[in-house]
Amino acid sequence: MSTETRIESFEEFWPFYVGEHRNPLCRGLHYAGTSIAIGTVVAAVVTLNPVWLLATPIVGYGPAWVAHFFIEGNRPASFKYPLWSFVADLKMLKLAAAGKMGDEVARLYGSTFPAPDAPLLATG
Repeated sequence: MSTETRIESFEEFWPFYVGEHRNPLCRGLHYAGTSIAIGTVVAAVVTLNPVWLLATPIVGYGPAWVAHFFIEGNRPASFKYPLWSFVADLKMLKLAAAGKMGDEVARLYGSTFPAPDAPLLATG
């Protein structure tokens, strides 16, 4: 039995989510995946072809999971909190489109840069 505390609200989840996405390259891969996934949903609606929806989770989560495993070096939040992760992906994309996601990282973590132990952090 795990002693880990379960997050109970999106307001509590958001800071955790942002902390798991401090590396700008990780966030960029999320933006790409989320945008392409939205595109597959739009394509399914426009073409009336639901086959597009089969690609949605692959193109949406594929880049994000690569980013977590190889860039952030952490486990995707979608494994434990799939719905909140989906909502947070959309919120993060909206903030990025407005040019404010870096500000949100700095607001919550005091810096726009990745955590010091991030695997692909280039230090001089």
